[in-house]
Formats: sequence, C-alpha cells, structure tokens
Amino acid sequence: MADTPKVCVQVQSAYIASHSAPEEARYVFAYTITIRNLGRTPVQLIGRYWLITNGNGHETEVQGEGVVGEQPHIEPGEEFQYTSGAVLETPMGTMQGHYEMLDASGEPFTVDIPVFRLAIATHIH
Repeated sequence: MADTPKVCVQVQSAYIASHSAPEEARYVFAYTITIRNLGRTPVQLIGRYWLITNGNGHETEVQGEGVVGEQPHIEPGEEFQYTSGAVLETPMGTMQGHYEMLDASGEPFTVDIPVFRLAIATHIH
C-alpha cells in the first residue's frame, strides 16, 4: 500500500472594513490559506468545497475547480498560499470544507479544512 499523502492546511482570516458596509449588512472577510505538502510525493489540488455559515446560522455551499483560478501542483516539502474572500450578512460566521486532491499516481483523496472563524476583532488596536 502506498503512503497516504500528508497535506497540512493553515488558515488566517481578517475583516476588511474598507470593503464592508455594516449599515447594508455587508461584512467582507479575507482569508489566507497555506497548503503544505508534508509527504514524499507531489500532489495537485483540483477542487474545493466550502460551507459558509453566517452568525444567524444561514448556510451557503460553494464548490468549484481549483482555488483562485489555479489547480496547483505542490511538490514534497513545498507549499501553496493564496488569499480569497467571503461576504457575510453578519459581523461573524464560520467556514469549513475540504480540498479535492490528486496524489502522484492520479488517485483522488480529500483534505479536510477545519472550521475557522470569520469575525470582526473585538479588541482595539
């Protein structure tokens, strides 16, 4: 049996006040994702699935090919980073999902993306 690919996903999110309009229930968040290939063989990200939940519990599903218009190949020990965004009707919410990947032999596998929060920071800078 071949080694299962080892892929690590890290997420950082931020509220983008300059693009938001709270009076219109429009809250814009950016999230930066780093995908690291911790395995010994290359992998390719071919698709994504997101479940976005706003502060009222309303869920939106998003799926599609690749990320930010790319289907990156990630070599062993390397990483791929991208930034994207989400618009919510509430000042906080969550996102979670998975990536659809291919291993070096073209076999599909899934990498879960744990739930992360989209929220306006409550502290003053």
